Amino acid sequence: MRRLNRKKTLSLVKELDAFPKVPESYVETSASGGTVSLIAFTTMALLTIMEFSVYQDTWMKYEYEVDKDFSSKLRINIDITVAMKCQYVGADVLDLAETMVASANGLVYEPVIFDLSPQQKEWQRMLQLIQSRLQEEHSLQDVLFKSAFKSSTALPPREDDPSQPPDACRIHGHLYVNKVAGNFHITVGKAIPHPRGHAHLAALVNHDSYNFSHRIDHLSFGELVPGIVNPLDGTEKIAVDHNRMFQYFITVVPTKLHTYKISADTHQFSVTERERVVNHAAGSHGVSGIFMKYDLSSLMVTVTEEHMPFWQFFVRLCGIVGGIFSTTGMLHGIGKFIVEIIYCRFRLGSHKPVSSVPFEDGHTNNHLPLLENNTH
Repeated sequence: MRRLNRKKTLSLVKELDAFPKVPESYVETSASGGTVSLIAFTTMALLTIMEFSVYQDTWMKYEYEVDKDFSSKLRINIDITVAMKCQYVGADVLDLAETMVASANGLVYEPVIFDLSPQQKEWQRMLQLIQSRLQEEHSLQDVLFKSAFKSSTALPPREDDPSQPPDACRIHGHLYVNKVAGNFHITVGKAIPHPRGHAHLAALVNHDSYNFSHRIDHLSFGELVPGIVNPLDGTEKIAVDHNRMFQYFITVVPTKLHTYKISADTHQFSVTERERVVNHAAGSHGVSGIFMKYDLSSLMVTVTEEHMPFWQFFVRLCGIVGGIFSTTGMLHGIGKFIVEIIYCRFRLGSHKPVSSVPFEDGHTNNHLPLLENNTH
């Protein structure tokens, strides 16, 4: 009984076979079919390799949502060198809530030499080259995200021993501020708290000695995350006039980064630059210094590294194989049909019509002569 049931099952499965087998004696091979088959197999192999490379690759997916976090603090990472001595300049933050964050809470004033050494100049040139490439090729940032590139833009230490005394001030460190729009600025004098406003206590310095030439080695918002090169890193500005105001208008965008190597909450930003001479007589009012006015975007960006699922790769692979088989089969049939038509016409053209036989009276006989057997 079991054998009978097994035979019935096998016969039922054979009847359900949707791929009928053609005997080899019914198959006719040709040189053209073999050539097309070779081309088809080669194309399938190349496309399969390319599809596998696409399957191995990943891409960055960007999603946008409203940022609902307003209670946390925003970290500002600063590394700026100003071409003035440290006792003459001060840095602090003043936000829209009239909350002042003094630089004494997290910034360090370090006397340095403003001119860079040859090794430091080479570092700055490479950083500026990366910035120019990022502006031209926006997809390069995705490569940095995926590779978790160590984007530390800290200025390397000097390799030489300078003989001249320090003539500049390096202000570096970090500050924690409220998540509202604010103004980080570096100007003459130290910031002092004042109940009716914001003030700087300036030393007796001649206005002609003001020099707010500066170099921004690093400026970022949020936690330091590998894979992000900030827009102002490596920027250098030289003040031609002593009363010069440098302004940077910054829009900060909260960013959540999720890749196969790192997962962190950080911030990206875009910046617009402006500089002008402070001349009250000409109507250009203000204070000489470096002013970075930042504002936070209400939207948050989530950057996620995604990979093609295996089922999608398998479906695409089946589509490639089946599509090439169908396409090459149709092209081979069409080509064979065209060749047969041309060959048939060529053979018909090779047979010339029979010439007509003229008679003695000038007429022609267009009919073939009949053979007759005359018997007497």
